[in-house]
Amino acid sequence: MTPQAFKTQLAGLTAQLANRPLDANLQTWLNTHHGAGSSVFAELKASCEAGVKDGWLCQREAPGTHGSLKYGRIFKPADGLDGFSVDVVDMCNLAGPHHVHPNGEIDLIMPLDATARFDGHGAGWLVYPPGSAHPPTVTGGRALVLYLLPDGQIQFTG
Repeated sequence: MTPQAFKTQLAGLTAQLANRPLDANLQTWLNTHHGAGSSVFAELKASCEAGVKDGWLCQREAPGTHGSLKYGRIFKPADGLDGFSVDVVDMCNLAGPHHVHPNGEIDLIMPLDATARFDGHGAGWLVYPPGSAHPPTVTGGRALVLYLLPDGQIQFTG
């Protein structure tokens, strides 16, 4: 897996998300069509695991955290990704920095430990609507989380 192959893989998904409202209906649709038991989920998880192992994903580390937090934006918003930016984080038992999603956020939760939860959710998709906010939190172990942000918009509050 390479960053370019990963981008191509994501482009097929973002094309299906373009111009859709970020809401509970999208979350249900994603979990129905591309959820934890699907080939899309398995392929994205394998790609993210390979990217972390090979060092081109999650290249930064947050100092002074009580758990583990590695992160990085792999792609800025682009036409080839329908205006979404792509970030991947590797978190273990901690809360990340509080932030607001001006245009919403689409999260793919990929537990690496079976009991890991992101904001209380196990493996699958979580969609935050425009204007929502949270401190992203992983409990119960380690998880990778892929973030799709429309126009790359995020506002850290701390």
